[in-house]
Amino acid sequence: MKERKELWRTVKFTLFSASAGIIQAGSFTALEELTSFSYMPCYLISLVLSVLWNFTLNRSFTFRSAGNVPVAMLKVAAYYLVFTPVTTVGGGWLVDSLHWNGYLVTGMNMALNFVTEYLYDRFFVFRATLDTKKGKSGGNSGKKA
Repeated sequence: MKERKELWRTVKFTLFSASAGIIQAGSFTALEELTSFSYMPCYLISLVLSVLWNFTLNRSFTFRSAGNVPVAMLKVAAYYLVFTPVTTVGGGWLVDSLHWNGYLVTGMNMALNFVTEYLYDRFFVFRATLDTKKGKSGGNSGKKA
């Protein structure tokens, strides 16, 4: 039963992340094609939009956390304080200096973000408040995990 619940949690995270990926790819494409911005601002704006979307859905539906939202947001912000500069500067270097395709670099960053953020969220951000949200779908009636 526990393995099934974790599998379903992973599936939900994947689906919500895919929707965030669509937001990121769509906004990146719009900025890339419709503005004169370089890679970095296009990437940063699209990343912020996808992070806000993904955090909101995953906190409520995937990790079913009733924990303190500002605390969870600060923990996620800490992740992005590392992830964002590394991928922005690294991605900018790959695109501007090595002339890699910006869409390829963004896709690679999105894949890296998907895997590392799931692990970070599951085992750090929501570990203590996992499945504490009351409701019908999969929670344990407010008991802490």
